[in-house]
Parts: sequence; C-alpha cells; structure tokens
Amino acid sequence: MNTYILNTEIQDFIHTNLHSDISTLLLKGVTFEGVTVQEIIEQIEAKNRCINKLPLWFKTGNIYFPNKLNIEQTSSESTAEYKSALISGDNIIDLTGGFGVDCYYFSKHFKTVTHCEINSTLSAIVKHNYEKLNVKNITTFTGDGMDYLRHSEKQFDWIYIDPSRRHDSKGKVFFLNDCLPNVPENLELLFSRSKNILIKISPLLDLSIGINELKHVKTIHVVALNNEVKELLWVLECDFSGDVHIETVNIQKQRKAKFNFNLNEEKQANATYSEPLSYLYEPNAAILKAGAFESVSEQLKINKLHKHSHLYTSDNLVEFPGRSFKIEQILQYNKKALKTLNISKANITTRNFPETVQNIRKKFKIIDGGTHYLFFTTNMNDKKIILVCSKIEMA
Repeated sequence: MNTYILNTEIQDFIHTNLHSDISTLLLKGVTFEGVTVQEIIEQIEAKNRCINKLPLWFKTGNIYFPNKLNIEQTSSESTAEYKSALISGDNIIDLTGGFGVDCYYFSKHFKTVTHCEINSTLSAIVKHNYEKLNVKNITTFTGDGMDYLRHSEKQFDWIYIDPSRRHDSKGKVFFLNDCLPNVPENLELLFSRSKNILIKISPLLDLSIGINELKHVKTIHVVALNNEVKELLWVLECDFSGDVHIETVNIQKQRKAKFNFNLNEEKQANATYSEPLSYLYEPNAAILKAGAFESVSEQLKINKLHKHSHLYTSDNLVEFPGRSFKIEQILQYNKKALKTLNISKANITTRNFPETVQNIRKKFKIIDGGTHYLFFTTNMNDKKIILVCSKIEMA
C-alpha cells in the first residue's frame, strides 16, 4: 500500500481523470513524487468499477482502492446488504475478508466483526478504508483465516466464508473441494468454533453437488441482481438434519422479488399444464437457477406450457417473481404466420426451442428492441409456437 496515493493532489488527479483515456495518461506519465503512472491508473480503473457496485466507497474521500480484480471479486453493496440482514449476533468472523464489503455490512448487525485477509497489502487497505468509513467495531487480522481458527479457542455466533476456485483448468465442473479454503474438509473445525456458518459460493456451483459435499445445510439463498445470479448463500447449522429450504431473490431498484420453497416439496410438487391463456410469465434468473419449476406452478396456481419450457400462463393476472406479459396472439411457428404480423423490430426470447435468437432474427429480418415481445417456445402438445406479447410493468 503506497500512502503517497492518498496525497490531496494525487486524489484530485484521480478524481479529475476518472473518464480520461487510459492510453493517453500512460503516454503522458505523471510527475507526482512517490507514485508511478501505473499505480494511478490502477486506482482510476478500480474506482471506476465502484461507481454502481460500491457507491459508498466511490463517494467517500481518501478511499484506497486495490487492483480491479479485487473489485470484480468482491460483493456488491446490494448483495452485501441483503446477506447481512439474514444474520445477527454478538460476533462474527469473516475468514476470507477480501476488500471488506461484506464485513462493513455485517458490522451493522453484530457487536464485533473480525476480518481475516491473507494478502497483507489488501488487509492494510481494508483497515485504512474502515477508518475513512468511520467503522469502529471491525478488527482486521492479516493472515490465513483457517489458521486463526486453529490457534484460537474463541467462539463465534457466526462464521462467514467466501472460498475461491483454484482449479480453473477443470472447466465448468465446480466442486467446493476445489476451492480455498476447502470447506468440506474443514467442517469439523468450523463447527467447533461456531454453530452457524454462512458460505458465499459462485453461481457456477450446482445446488445438488453442494448439498452432497456439505453437511447440515439448512437454507440456500439464490441471489440475483437485476436478473443476473450473483451469489449462492449457504446457511449451515450444527446438527441440522431437516429439509433444505431454498429462498430466491431478484434485487432490483424498485423491488425485491422473492420466491421460497423446500427442496423435497419441489420433488413432490405437480405442475399443471395448459395451452397459452391470457397472461404469460417468465421466471427470474434466481428461480431458474434454484430449479423451482414445479413449485412455481403449484404455489401460484398457474399452468406450465411444457415440462421443459419453464414458461407459465393463467387467465387471471398474478403477482409473479419475474417478467409478466399479456398474450396478444398465438401463432404456429412458420414463416408465413410471422410474416402476417409485419413485425420488423421486437424483443425475442426462446425457451425449449430448437433455434437461437440470432438465427431467428436473421431468418425473419427482425432487429432488437421496440414494444413487441416474441416468445418462441414449445407447447404442451410438443408443437412449436410463437407468442406475441406486450409487457406488463408490475408495481
């Protein structure tokens, strides 16, 4: 951590050049004492990534930013705030503290927070930033979080872990045993220090794989931000052996769309099916990741179009955790039928359909955008259909 970067004139330069061309700045160089142009560029690039993701850090004076990779890997304020509201108590330890965003929000729900970070530079940055953010109840520890637990007899109300992948060469197959720290391997140690564990895991992990690797899984939160799944949060409780509860949320500016179900209930649930009716519903990304395909139909009393289409329909409009549409027309999928619509601009979605959006656009010469929404899908009778819809904006 280069403290020269915190000098007023350098901070002013960073702020003034947030939208400057990086190549031009590199060519010009800098004349400030104690810093290189590369260090200033690093601050500019990292701070720019915080405008929407970490607005509090962005607008607070004299914040020191790590490299942009650390910013990419950290929780957003929106997801950190969500997860912090799930738990509370006297004390919590974050074994993989990173840039410290999660700990900042945990500090609002716990009397004391311990932030562990193995990277000494990043740990120093976080400690400095907490002072600027006026946080008084977080202690920073530089070192391995698992080692901290091994050499301490202290008990915690909660342990929080955000393990990182270490075997990218394995491709899309994602196991917790391939992460650092290895949580399944260290569960005995973890539960000896706390009865409650919260684990943040990449959305790449398959839920069934995670359940098989872990023990005492009580709840899984599937967290989406603006319809993109960002985090899987696993709540483990010592000796818990009941049914796994799944909570999904799609965090948006105007609302948080939630849908909850139990894993065993989903396995036993029976969806109802029908041809398209008056309204069409498309589940948000969190529900699709959670696999709540039968429960959505059963709980909300709406029908599926096809077992594999994951689109729903009803005659009466319901409040739905996803996008809602009024069905204007139902067409059989063929070129002649689509030509009668005379549509040259539309939003296109495919579900359980053999062609891609790109191919459809090319074949029918339809550009993206406009007020028309076309769903290319398969109905309950295995017929390829087109649903011409208008979007319904839910309050």
